[in-house]
Amino acid sequence: MAGELDGVRVLDFSRYVAGPYGGMILADLGAEVIRVEPPGGSEDRSLGPFLPDGESIPYGLILARNKKSITLDLGRQRGREILDLLISKGDILIHNFPPSSMEASLLDYGRLEKINPGIVVVWISGFGPQGPRSSEPCFDSIAQALSGAMSYCGFPGNPPTRSAVPYVDLASGVFAALGAMVALRHRERTGKGQLVDVALLDTALCFVAAMGVLAEWEVLGFEREAIGNYSFHTYANAFQVKDGWVMVNVIGNGCWRRFTKAVGMEDVASDPRFSDDETRFRNRELITAIVAQWMAQRSAQEVLEVLKGARVPCAQVMRVSQVMRDPHLRERKTIAEVEHGRWGKVPVPGPIPRFSRIQERRPHPGPSPGQHNREIYGEVLGLSAEEMEVLRREGVI
Repeated sequence: MAGELDGVRVLDFSRYVAGPYGGMILADLGAEVIRVEPPGGSEDRSLGPFLPDGESIPYGLILARNKKSITLDLGRQRGREILDLLISKGDILIHNFPPSSMEASLLDYGRLEKINPGIVVVWISGFGPQGPRSSEPCFDSIAQALSGAMSYCGFPGNPPTRSAVPYVDLASGVFAALGAMVALRHRERTGKGQLVDVALLDTALCFVAAMGVLAEWEVLGFEREAIGNYSFHTYANAFQVKDGWVMVNVIGNGCWRRFTKAVGMEDVASDPRFSDDETRFRNRELITAIVAQWMAQRSAQEVLEVLKGARVPCAQVMRVSQVMRDPHLRERKTIAEVEHGRWGKVPVPGPIPRFSRIQERRPHPGPSPGQHNREIYGEVLGLSAEEMEVLRREGVI
């Protein structure tokens, strides 16, 4: 199925999460995304979880979905020559090689623009090309730690806590795809490509700063500490009920009045200690002490019926097994499926965002290493079958 980016060719040299996720987004939207791996496959294929036959679920099945795969050894002279041919045929290149690596020097934008002035190079790194940390290794958790986010996640008295969802990696992938699209738009007007610089620490700190956390410290002298499931400057908490947990978030005086009436605590609705979001945040423990008993006497379904009836934002804290059965996610196709030749239908994330006039591309499993060598090297670069066989025997592809 042709997508909105039909005709855009992406060379995806990236590994692990951020780059592959950005490439997945472009592939979902119809771009021809060619995953370039070393002969035998890239290292992220050995990371779990795995299907029963050992295939990596996230790296082989999901993040490589709708992509093609070719193999190429950049350490060989012939491999570098083929690389330059690929560059001449590409629109976007994504990579996340460390600044000092051989691969990064080969994929340097200054070198590639001489081959293809219109090429857009998306370079994802831990810290960017400048600064004291630029040469240090980095993963999602490192960026979370350096951004300050871990210092106020978790519960009081516990160690700093990182998010188990690698939001820095995934969001960096979104920024990579967005940056590539903006650069392509710029190329339409000027005919010139450019370097798109995405750093994991930039992403992590962007999220922290976007919520005013840095300004809160610099201007107000308030440094955030861990407060568990409470919310800063409003009232929110997770409550234990008879059969699980329910999350509640109360913002604004109107919502507060509806909440207090629903849980039978109208007598405190006008209490000056709870007069607005800020006072409710400061006196959050008092509110919890009042509400917790009401919650503990009811099931999750009973609590949700009452609070939803009062238009109070709330939800059951769901386990993964419950998420899989959620009818809303199924109807929205937030959970999609790929048809695996051996293991049947496997759940994967559905394409985001949705469009009213663009047809969604059905996700297909990721390719095996080199699955599209013959197509790309033969049809795109014009190599003969004999030439490709020589390259295969020599270990170039």
